[in-house]
Amino acid sequence: MSKGVLLVNLGSPDSTDPKDVKKYLGEFLMDERVIDVPLWARTLLVKGIVLNTRPKQSAAAYQKIWWDEGSPLIVLSERLKDKIDENTSVPIVLAMRYGTPNMKSGLQELHDQGVDEVLIFPLYPQFAMATTETILVLAEELRKEFFPNMQFTSVPSFYNHPDYVRVLANSVQEKLKDVEYQHILFSYHGIPERHIRKSDITKSHCQIDGSCCKTASPAHQFCYRHQCFETTRLVAEYLQLKENTYSVSFQSRLGFDPWLQPYTDRTIERFGKQGMKNLAIVTPAFVSDCLETLEEIAMEGEEIFHEVGGEKFTVVPCLNTREDWVKVLSRWVDEWAFSNPVEA
Repeated sequence: MSKGVLLVNLGSPDSTDPKDVKKYLGEFLMDERVIDVPLWARTLLVKGIVLNTRPKQSAAAYQKIWWDEGSPLIVLSERLKDKIDENTSVPIVLAMRYGTPNMKSGLQELHDQGVDEVLIFPLYPQFAMATTETILVLAEELRKEFFPNMQFTSVPSFYNHPDYVRVLANSVQEKLKDVEYQHILFSYHGIPERHIRKSDITKSHCQIDGSCCKTASPAHQFCYRHQCFETTRLVAEYLQLKENTYSVSFQSRLGFDPWLQPYTDRTIERFGKQGMKNLAIVTPAFVSDCLETLEEIAMEGEEIFHEVGGEKFTVVPCLNTREDWVKVLSRWVDEWAFSNPVEA
């Protein structure tokens, strides 16, 4: 059998034009694993409200971070794909869950190269319904409808993989080497609390009560909250960070339902009001810098911090195309290609 890899990231609008942003948001927010309410309610919310109000606002945000080459997320993902391709012996194709290049075209490209065994590689360290799961579900739907002779394998969440932890920790250490900071905030993308409970395979463990994420359970295999805290714990352990010099928060909430807390914007504000002057922030839910890191954190977050008296706000870049990160991903791909699966 001929093997190939489909790297999959979130996606981005084709441009900063509100029409393109509206099209992208429509595809993204109508996904039943992103806004997991009945179709009629999701349609009313997304098409009746969000798409009539949010595209212009989001387009303005994208305009702040857009590069000459295009969307930073797409450009960085393409660069990562190219670098992995240079270091591996099997075809590597990039796709986005939403927008372009889409997953169908990516699978078609691999098919046209004679590939019949595909490693689906979601570029998310932690598992969530709205990220890893929706990618794997769509991949299987596409396989059944268009590529019935293909076989799929997927990369498990790598939030606790020693290679990933080492590279992430090194990126933090390098950025903060000459920086005087009082605290490191690990900010992860937020999700509704109900997503945690829906992903609980035990149907009872995930109480989001402060202790369940620390108590061993099969539920942790699919618990985004546990995996975020575990990534932080492992990086802190690797860097020998002292207790109370780091913490976890969650950003990018949408709507009025309870989302994972504490919220990043409120945490940044609280730190500043408490007299903190030097704050560092890292965003381990993302492997490529994007709107949520470049605008929401590096711009809005810094503005909030300064408004309440903070002075130095240091953002650690995502892993992007770091040489050590490329080497790790390339090795994982080759291990799979030669029948030694990557283990978390």
